Amino acid sequence: MKRIVKWIAIAAGVLLVIAGIGGFFFIRNMQSMMGGEVELSYTHEQHEQENEGSIVYMTAEITPEALMEIYTALGTGLEGNQTAVKLSTGEPPASNYLDPNLIKELVQSVNGTIVECNTAYGGSRSETAMHYQVAEDHGFTEIADVVIMDEDGSATIPVEGGTRLKENYVGAHFPEYDGFLVLSHFKGHAMAGFGGAIKNISIGIGSAEGKCLIHTAGSSHDSPWGGEQNAFLESMAEAGKSVVDALDGNILFINVMNHLSIDCDCDGNPAEPDIHDIGILASADPVALDQACVDLIYQSEGREALVSRMESRNAELVLEHGEEIGLGSRSYQLKRIDG
Repeated sequence: MKRIVKWIAIAAGVLLVIAGIGGFFFIRNMQSMMGGEVELSYTHEQHEQENEGSIVYMTAEITPEALMEIYTALGTGLEGNQTAVKLSTGEPPASNYLDPNLIKELVQSVNGTIVECNTAYGGSRSETAMHYQVAEDHGFTEIADVVIMDEDGSATIPVEGGTRLKENYVGAHFPEYDGFLVLSHFKGHAMAGFGGAIKNISIGIGSAEGKCLIHTAGSSHDSPWGGEQNAFLESMAEAGKSVVDALDGNILFINVMNHLSIDCDCDGNPAEPDIHDIGILASADPVALDQACVDLIYQSEGREALVSRMESRNAELVLEHGEEIGLGSRSYQLKRIDG
């Protein structure tokens, strides 16, 4: 018996060493992808201004009524007869996708069609038939028509002023819509650090092929893996700008800051949030909107895990590059609509 216990102890020790080595090389590989070691500062430059920058509206209420009010506060509707509502349908079984009951009134008020694209990483939404089933299971088909935009492949749109991409592969049905209302659940993300408006119009509107090209900065049409981190982040900003340009600015953005896990809605079993729900924010500028959300995270109690996720992925580079190429402004004025 003593000999068995001894061998069990030795085996456990070996496994711990292997796990430690594996963890070390994983971290070193992630640091290499991002251009070196990343030091977590937990300090942050706030970008809110009093009298300059893009307008970002905010309410602490997260209700259907508040969602309608903040959309109205934007002061301009979307033009055209065909309006797409871009959101994440959420990966089963337990991701934090937006509640259809929360968004139903707004989606129906704009006569919107909910749109999504297939994933490039497998899971339950990588094939069109399965993806439609997920949309039904999660309640989205009960509130509006749903279209998987790349069910018939890709369409390409030009990327102007980019350094990583020359063209962006979006779902083939993208050109059928006159305007987009982008409803994003703001949260962390395993690769991007955070996911908000920019991720929703870049990775989110990219076809499965387009997602691979964004992740690899144009290097691969069929695999999202192996890309360099900073190139990936800059490619997201460039893909997002191509979408805004293709729509001639006929696009509005709303971020819902609830269920603030470090994990994205593409994770079917996300970590529990450490931060309380914050509210709803909206803007015509996706850079300003995401920047305001990031700033609010840094002001929140329990921020450590999500800040670590963002800083370790150099997440704000997508905002820096977005501003550089003209996608939007990091400076913003925050206007409360809830008093």
